[in-house]
This record gives sequence, C-alpha cells and structure tokens, in this order.
Amino acid sequence: MRCEELTPLLEVKGVTKRFGGILALNKVNLRLYHREIVALLGDNGAGKSTLIKVISGIYQSEEGEIFIEGGKTIIASPRDAKNLGIETVYQDLALFGVLNVQTNLFMGKEMRKKFGILNKTLMGKETVKILARLKVKVKSINQQIRNLSGGQQHAIAIGRAVYVGNTPRIILMDEPTAGLGVEESNKVLDLMLELKDKGISVILISHNLDHVFAVAGRVIVLRGGESIGERKIKETTHAEIVHMMMGVV
Repeated sequence: MRCEELTPLLEVKGVTKRFGGILALNKVNLRLYHREIVALLGDNGAGKSTLIKVISGIYQSEEGEIFIEGGKTIIASPRDAKNLGIETVYQDLALFGVLNVQTNLFMGKEMRKKFGILNKTLMGKETVKILARLKVKVKSINQQIRNLSGGQQHAIAIGRAVYVGNTPRIILMDEPTAGLGVEESNKVLDLMLELKDKGISVILISHNLDHVFAVAGRVIVLRGGESIGERKIKETTHAEIVHMMMGVV
C-alpha cells in the first residue's frame, strides 16, 4: 500500500466549536483520504455545516487540530483554506443571478492583461472549455445565471471551484443535489465521481441516502455535535445509518 493511502489527505482531530453557551461541535474527528468521497451525515443541527465551515476557514475552533497530509496546519480564513487546496461549494452556491456565466465563473479570479485590464476574450474562451468539461450546454456564456436550471447552476459553481485558478485537492459540498430533479441530480453525482477520478477528494453533506450510497466510499455520522461513528458504504445499510443518525443504536 502506498504511503499516500496510509496518511489522510485531511484529518480533523478533537475539534470543538461553541457559539456562546451552545456546543456546536464536541471533539469531532474526521479523516479524508486521497481519491475518496466521504459523506458527512446527521440530522438538522448535528454540526455538519459547522464542521465544513471550520475546515473551510469561516469558523475557528476553540479546541482540536487539523492536519493536511500528516502536517499540522492552521486554517484561520477562507484564503488559508484555498491556499491549502480546499474549495467549498455551499448550498446557496454563492452565484450572482444577474451576472452572466462567464463573470460568475471568474468572479474573484479574473484573467487580466497588462495594467490590470480584464482579458474578456481569454476568459470567454476558457468559459467555453470549462462548460465542455462540465458537459453543460447554455444558450450563451453571456446568459444570466438566474435563467439557468438548478443543475446548470450547480455545475457552474463546481466548475468555478475546480477549473478556475489552481486545481484544488479537496472539495467540500453542502447539499449539492438539494432541490434538483432526478436527471440533474444524477449529473451532479456523475461530476463528483469524475472529480474523484481526477484525484480530487470530496466531503459531501447530503440528506439523500440514495445519493450518498451512489458515490461515497465511507460515511461519518454526527449527532448533537459529536462523532457517532463511521461506516464503509459496502459494509452498511440505509437502515443502519438512519439508526445512527436518530440515536437508535
């Protein structure tokens, strides 16, 4: 077995986060390996989104440690996370509905000519290439995002995280198929598997167990801000995971 398979790409140890008197995370542990999709599961209020925001640098924990490839690191801001190769696709996608496809893809990562002038021609060409990689068809790259389908918007958000700027090592996805129909959900799931094949690891938050079982290799269950346990997908069932989430076991 190769060393990279033994050492987690990302490891969270004993992370604790409080909001006033509320204990949102209590000594939570998580491991993510190279070329792996791990699902982070739990009922509402279990601490899933809080943990994602700690890893992405939005929140800082009061206790615990984070390691990247075995080395202890401090993620004090979203910029720190990006510099470590961690990108996040939130449930609200953080897209600008009145702006076009090209502008949304390159927001904050614009290509420029000399003297800081935007290189719209180059960004346009790159937008066409990215859409082809994502297998997304739009009427025009100048089409407003709000006029795209939910699945198209999800793909654009994922494309911005993966294909614009430096290629990430880790993608955090918060409910990427929420509100999508069957066909569009399947496209997003296929895209996740493609990311894995490209060597990008994924932490997936989802309430849809069918989607989780379709793409994830392991599941980690949180309940009441605590790590309840983890299971390999091949060694568990929907029923067992539901029982863990609800505190039946």
